[in-house]
Amino acid sequence: MKIKNVVSEREGFSTKVASYFSSLSSAVGLGNIWMFPVLTGLFGGASFIFCYIFFALLTGIPVMVSEYVIGRRTRTNAIDAFGVLGKPYMKITGVLGLMGCLFILFFYSSVAGWVYSYIGKAITGEFKGISNMPLDQANTVSQEIFNNVINGLMGPFLLQLLVITVVAIVLILGVKRGIERLSKTLMPVLFLLLLICAIKGLTQPGAAEALKFLFVPDISKLNSTTILTAMGLAFFKLSAGSGTQTTYGSYFTGSTNLVSNAIQVCISDIVVSILAGIAIFPVVFTFHLNPESGPGLLFNTIPLLFSKIPMGGLFMTLFFVLTGIAATMAMLSLVEPVVAFLSSKKLLSRNTAILITSSLIAVVGFLTMHQGSYVNTIQLFGLNMSFFDFFNNGSSNYLLPIAGILFSVTTGWMMDSTIFHDEITNNGTTNKKVYPILRIVIRYLTPILILVVFLNAIGILK
Repeated sequence: MKIKNVVSEREGFSTKVASYFSSLSSAVGLGNIWMFPVLTGLFGGASFIFCYIFFALLTGIPVMVSEYVIGRRTRTNAIDAFGVLGKPYMKITGVLGLMGCLFILFFYSSVAGWVYSYIGKAITGEFKGISNMPLDQANTVSQEIFNNVINGLMGPFLLQLLVITVVAIVLILGVKRGIERLSKTLMPVLFLLLLICAIKGLTQPGAAEALKFLFVPDISKLNSTTILTAMGLAFFKLSAGSGTQTTYGSYFTGSTNLVSNAIQVCISDIVVSILAGIAIFPVVFTFHLNPESGPGLLFNTIPLLFSKIPMGGLFMTLFFVLTGIAATMAMLSLVEPVVAFLSSKKLLSRNTAILITSSLIAVVGFLTMHQGSYVNTIQLFGLNMSFFDFFNNGSSNYLLPIAGILFSVTTGWMMDSTIFHDEITNNGTTNKKVYPILRIVIRYLTPILILVVFLNAIGILK
C-alpha cells in the first residue's frame, strides 16, 4: 500500500532531545504527583507499583509507539492521518482521541487552577498558622482552606482562566518557541524539584517505613482489583490513545528512534511517579497518618504535613510549583492535537484555532468548577453524576480505551508491514531485533490488555 506524499509546512521539533522532552511532558502530569500516590496508598504500595510498571511496558509503550508511527509517517493531525494512510474510515480513532483530550481538559483545567491557587498560598505562607496546631485541628483547617478554594464564587473560574491563558500563550509561540522550548526548560526543573523534595522525604523519621511500603510487596494486597487498577493507570498515564503522541510524533525528526523514545519516556514517567511517592509517604508515616487518605492526599494532606516539618514552607512551595509545572505541560499536550486539527485545513489560522479551543475549554470547563453546586449536579442522560465525573469517566473509561485499541489495530493489522518496519527501524538502521517482538505485542497482547481495562472500567468484570 502506498501512502500519499504529504508536504507539511508545519513546524517540527528540532532535535531528538526536544522530541523526548516534549513527549515526556505529555505523559507527566497531575497523574504522577496526585493520582499515582493516591492509588499507591489505596492499593497496597509496592504490589500496586510493580503491577503498574509491568503493564506500562505492555500497554503504554506499544500504543505510544503506534501513535508515533502514524504521526511521523503521515506528518499530519491525529484525524487526517488515517486518510493519508489510506484508511479514511478509521478516522473515528482520531476523533475519539481528540474528544478524549477535550473531555480531560474540561475537568483538568479546573484541578490545575486549584494547584495554581496552592502555589500562591504556599508562597504567601497561608499555611503557617496550622504548624502549631494539634494534628486533628490542623487537618480541619486544611480541609476548610481547600473547600474555600473550590467553592469560591469567582475565584475558581478566574484560576481556571489563568491556567488556560498560560497554555494559550505558550501555544501561540508555536511548536519550537513554545512547546519545545518550555519542555526542554521545565521538565529538567521538574525532575530537580521533585528530587529535592524526595531527598527531604528521606530525612524524615518515617522514611524507612515508607520505603518498605513502596518497594517491598505485600502479596496479601495483590488481588484482581489491584491488578486491574494498575493496568488502567499504566495505560492512561502515558496519554495513550488520546492522539497526543500522534500529533507530537508528526513533529519528530526522521532520525528519532521511536522505540527508544517511547521506552525513555515510559521509564522517566515511572521515575517521576516513584519520586513523588518518596517525597510524600515518609512524611505520611512520620505523622502516623493513613496512606489510604485518597484524593485529599495532595490538597489536604500535603499542606498539613509540610507545615509540620523543618523548612516545610519552602518544600511545600517547591512541591506545588513542580505540580503546577506538570499540570501546565500536560494541558499543553492535550490542547495541541485539537489546535493542530483545527488549523490543518487552512480554514483557520493557528492563533484562531487556539482562541476557539481555549474558549471552548473555559465555557464547558465552567460546569466542572463547583462540584457541589446546582449547575454541576444536573443529571445527564439519567446518570447520577456531576459534570466533573461525567467528563472524567467518559474520557478514562470509554474514549481513550477504545481509541487505544484502534490505534493498536491500525498499526498491528491494517498498516502495511513494510511501512511499520521502516518507521520502527528507521529504514533498517536500528531496532531490527526488536521489531518482530514489538509487532506481536501490538497485534495481540496490547489490544487484549486494553480491552480488559475497558471491560473492567465499565463494570463488566466487576
